[in-house]
Amino acid sequence: MGQSNMLGMGKRTGTNNSLAHAVQNESKYPYLWDKSIGNWSVSKTVRNVEVMSSGGMATKYGTTLFNNEFMTAAKTTPSPLTGYIPKGKGTIGPELGIGFALGAYTTEPVMTIKSCTGDRALGWDLLPPGTAQSEFTQNNVTYVYAGYHESPEKWIKGSKPVPISWYAGVQYDGDMFRASNVLTNLTQFYPGSSCYEVAGFFWWQGDRDSRDMGLSTHYEANLVQLIKQLRLQYNSPNAKFVTASLGQTVQGAKDGGGLILDAMENVANATKYPEFKGSVAAVYTHPLEHSPGSSGGHYGGDAQTYMNVGTAMGDAMVGLLKGSE
Repeated sequence: MGQSNMLGMGKRTGTNNSLAHAVQNESKYPYLWDKSIGNWSVSKTVRNVEVMSSGGMATKYGTTLFNNEFMTAAKTTPSPLTGYIPKGKGTIGPELGIGFALGAYTTEPVMTIKSCTGDRALGWDLLPPGTAQSEFTQNNVTYVYAGYHESPEKWIKGSKPVPISWYAGVQYDGDMFRASNVLTNLTQFYPGSSCYEVAGFFWWQGDRDSRDMGLSTHYEANLVQLIKQLRLQYNSPNAKFVTASLGQTVQGAKDGGGLILDAMENVANATKYPEFKGSVAAVYTHPLEHSPGSSGGHYGGDAQTYMNVGTAMGDAMVGLLKGSE
């Protein structure tokens, strides 16, 4: 889950910061290339599924299916499925690093499901069920931020909120609905499968929240609620959770991005959240940027940044899974 960078804006081909250049000219990520056939390798066990739409369960946009194949760096177009709009995708996200890290860890069948879209805030569009209203004071004005299924996003305390067509948690509802549809129709997405276990969640998000100090201030509480709600919703109390920070944000920063980084590192701190001990990890991504860039600028489309972050997230998940054993 997440927003546009989890969706993925890394360039596949055509430039010096593309994935093709990194693999073929710099010999990076050798597991992505099969020398025996002179082409992109294909995982035998890890399935890559990506669905996307804007808004909730009932949406006028329909559901786009970007991926439904075994994990590969090759550009693919999914076979048509009823209820989905198949579309080839020219960019990558962290899924390749995540998927191949999981595939190197276990020979069991694995499926990654990406369900997200861009420009969404945890404290608004992705607000999880059970989240109450919050308040934030700035320049002597106190704002009330909507609780789950309330609208608008915020209003001045004491005034009457005027609802809009969007509501708190609408994208959470929609993203979970689309992910659950994949699991309900499992054999269409992992042929030959009959059952599944939700083993973990990946979260790369925060850019939209970082631009509002009220959202940034409450990010930690919202992230805790997100972890708890996802585990409850999928009946997976032991599922692991890996979150990754915004690449441009350095440790010690005091702006909105700094508050979000602190929030992520705090939820992974077993001293502060003993109930998350051994099951939540935070990836500090600033050292993983291949070239200077920011989350808002999608890291300039630099594929190595997306690969580095994905690999680190995958390795973090593997570490949590090994700990559970």
